[in-house]
Order: sequence, then C-alpha cells, then structure tokens
Amino acid sequence: MNKNIDTQNMFGAIWDFPDNIMEAMKIGSSLVLQNDFSQVDKVVVAGMGGSAIGGDVTAALIHEELTVPFIISRGYQLPNWVDDHTLVICSSYSGDTEETLSALNDAQIRNALICSITTGGALVEKCLSSGFDVIKIPGGLQPRAALAFSFVPMLYLLEKIGRISLKSISWLKKTADLLKGVREQYSVDKESNPAWTLAQKIKYRLPIIYTDADKLNAVAVRLKGQLCENGKMLAYNNYLPEMNHNEIVGWENNNDLFGQYFVLWLQDKDDHHRVKIRQKATQRILKQSGVEQQVIKMGEKSFPERFLHMIHYGDWLSYWCALAHGSDPGPVEKIAQLKKELASEI
Repeated sequence: MNKNIDTQNMFGAIWDFPDNIMEAMKIGSSLVLQNDFSQVDKVVVAGMGGSAIGGDVTAALIHEELTVPFIISRGYQLPNWVDDHTLVICSSYSGDTEETLSALNDAQIRNALICSITTGGALVEKCLSSGFDVIKIPGGLQPRAALAFSFVPMLYLLEKIGRISLKSISWLKKTADLLKGVREQYSVDKESNPAWTLAQKIKYRLPIIYTDADKLNAVAVRLKGQLCENGKMLAYNNYLPEMNHNEIVGWENNNDLFGQYFVLWLQDKDDHHRVKIRQKATQRILKQSGVEQQVIKMGEKSFPERFLHMIHYGDWLSYWCALAHGSDPGPVEKIAQLKKELASEI
C-alpha cells in the first residue's frame, strides 16, 4: 500500500472484500422481516453505481434458480408493471441517492412491497416512517467498496421470502476463504502478480471488455466501473452475441486508434458453447487488425467461486492502474462536483 497516493486506503477496502462477505453473512442470517412477502412474483432492485452492482451480482449468481423476473432499475422511475406483488429492493449505500429515493416514491405510489439495503440517510427515515423493512449495513466505505454488503444480504432476503433455496448461499464461506488466499498474490506490486502485470499493459490504453451476456456481464460492468472510479481512466464493455451483430463492424475505420485500445476477454468455462465459438472467431478478426487482447479466466470448480474471484481480480487491477498513473484511487471528485451542481438546480 502507498499511503502517499492512496489516502483513503482503497487498498484496505479491496483487501477486506472476503472479510466483508463473512460480516455480511452474519447480517443476512440474522435478518428478521416485519412484512409479508409471500405474494411476491417479481423483483426490482432500484439503485445506482456501486449499490446497483449488488443487484447485478445477485442476478448472475442465482440466474439458474430464479423462478420470478428479477431486474435492476437504474433511474428515477420504475417499470410500469410494478404493482402490489412486486418486491422493490431500494439499494443505496448512503441512503441519500436521489434516483433511488425517487424510485422509492414511485414504488409507494404503486403499492409495491419495499425493503431497503442501506447505511442510513433519508432512505431509512422514509422506510421506517412507512413501516417498510430495512436491512442496515455498516458505513464508512465508498459505495463501490461495499459490494459484499450490497449483494450478500440481498441473497439472504430472497432466501428468507422463499424465492431461492438455502443452497444458493451455502457456498459463500468457501468462496470468502478462497478470496482470502488469492488476495495475497494480487496485493503486491511484482511481476508474480497477474493483476499488477496486466495493469502495466493497459494503464495508457482504453480497455474494452467483452464477455458472454449470460454469465459474466455483471463482472464486466463492475470492472468497467472500477477502472473508471478507481483507475480514473475510461473503459467500456459489451457482450456477445449482441456485439457480433453491430460493434464488430466498427473495428474497421479509424484503425490508427486501434493501438490505443486493449481488449479484455472475460471468459468462463460454462459460457454458452456457441458464444465460445464466437469469442474465438472475434479474437481472430481483431488480431488481423492488430488489436492487443488478453483473456481473463478463473479455474475454480463452482461458478460462484469463479465469478467472485474474477470480481476481486478486477478490483485489484483497477487499483494498480490508479497507482500506475500516480492517481489516488479513493476520491471521486467529478461525482462530487456533479452532485454539487445538481443540488443547485433543485
């Protein structure tokens, strides 16, 4: 850790991810709900940024077991079909995210069933005054560093209301133990650390992240956000097979810029077999255009382990990109500036 650059200890926040999973499990296992959610037939997670990604992670981890629609709503309004059989999970780390508070009001108008996951703020006040359930999580972190507290309680909530089985969360401790082992390697600035090594390759490039839509798109969204917020550098992501129907053609003109790009392929052994073929074919096409590429793939037996391992790897990658630029990974000054300007327009 470089305290002269990393003034808010983002190193420690990333290091603590597996410990946060364990702490979040305690919060989830002690969850007591005061309202009846037995009639829930669809779920909406209302959130933004680091709080919304918890919904993406949850959806990916329980994709094969979910029997009700589960979507993430990033905005001020909820889908028109939200009704009194819809569980709206308002996820805001600060509790003061204006889009999420607006979505809460929308959910109330639609008589939806509501539960919030937050540290406090106006969200807690509004929920408690209306008799809605609240899952309180620890404060003191950047929202993007509180991922475990965002998705783990959400898993327990869904188990509590009977929408997923206990088996869907039984792997959490094993995965936390796995991450405690790999963080030793990812936390050192040496060539033996693959995250540090990759950061040196992409630090002056524009990373473009490609993956399968079904398995790892949430990881790609997370990695893009982490490179932007921690690394203070632009990054973009897209997924297959959709990318093969439009974006692939864009790799033709302006090829003098291709040397400034670096494609990261996030792959999983359970990707759809046709997508695997598409990935290889697309890699060959990009190689012909001289585009640098690298595959990121994890080898653990279970999908949740591979999934969260890749998220942890990506968090470290974004950290090392920040240090490679001499940038403090903690502050998000442009977000603060934007919020200030928005506040003046109320």
